[in-house]
Amino acid sequence: MRWVKKLFDFYLDASIHVALAVVSLYGVSVILLDLSPNTGLMAFLGLSTVVCYNFMKYGVEAEKYLILSNKYHKIIQVFSFSCFGIALYFGLQLQFQIVLWVGVFGVLSIFYALPVLPRYRNLRSLGVLKIFIVAIVWAGFTVILPLLDAEIEIKWDAFLLIIQRFLLVLALILPFEIRDMKYDAPEMRTVPQRMGLKGSLRFGYVLTGLFFLLTFLKDDISLLEIGSRLLVAVLLCYLLYNTRENQTRYFASFWVEGIPIGWWALLLIAA
Repeated sequence: MRWVKKLFDFYLDASIHVALAVVSLYGVSVILLDLSPNTGLMAFLGLSTVVCYNFMKYGVEAEKYLILSNKYHKIIQVFSFSCFGIALYFGLQLQFQIVLWVGVFGVLSIFYALPVLPRYRNLRSLGVLKIFIVAIVWAGFTVILPLLDAEIEIKWDAFLLIIQRFLLVLALILPFEIRDMKYDAPEMRTVPQRMGLKGSLRFGYVLTGLFFLLTFLKDDISLLEIGSRLLVAVLLCYLLYNTRENQTRYFASFWVEGIPIGWWALLLIAA
C-alpha cells in the first residue's frame, strides 16, 4: 500500500487538494447565489491554483524560479507546467472583464511570492499582512469572479457573502500559521507570534462566529444555508480547538483544507 500513500502525498504536495478547496468554494457560491456554474471558469480556477501554489512552494526556492534540484519537485514542476497550459486554454475563453480581475488577483499572488519591497523578500514576509492577502484573493476568486461571470451586480447579500468568505479563509489559515510558527523568522510577526497559540485560537473562534452570525443579516436566507454554515462553523471550531504547534502531517494540509470540499459536497447532496 506504499503506492497509495505516495499518491496521496503527491495529491497534497502538488496542491491538488487546495485547488479542489478553491473550486469547492466557487461551487458553494454558485449554489448560495443561485447561479449557473461555468465549468470553464471552474477548471481555470482549479488549474491556476495548482500553478500558483506550487510556484510559491517550490519555484521561489528554485534557481531563477525554474531550475529545481529535487527529483520529486521536478515531477511536481512538470505537473504544474501541464496545468498551466490547460489553464491558459480555459483562460482564453473567459470574458474580458473576468480576465482583468484575474490579473488583479494574480498580481497580488505574484507579489506574495516574489520580492517587491526593498526590506522584505516578498509580501509573504510581512507577517500578518500575508493572511489578509490570501483571504482577499480567495474571496475574489470564489465569490467576485462568479458574480462577474454571471453579470450580476454586487448587492447586499453578495457583499455579505464576500465578507463571510474573507472571514472563513482567515480562520482556515490559522492552523497553518500555528504549524509554521517554529519555522517563521521572529521578525515576520505572524498572528501566532504576536498573539500566541491561545490568542490565535480565540481570534479564530471570533472569525468563525462572525462568519456564521453574518448569515442572519442577509435579505434572502434559507434553512439549508443556515444549517450548512452552522456545521462548517462547528467543524472549524473543533479543528481549531485541536490545533497545536506540533501537528500531524495531514491535520492542516488535509483536514482543515478539506472543510470547503465537505461544505460543497453537503450542499450538492442537500440542494
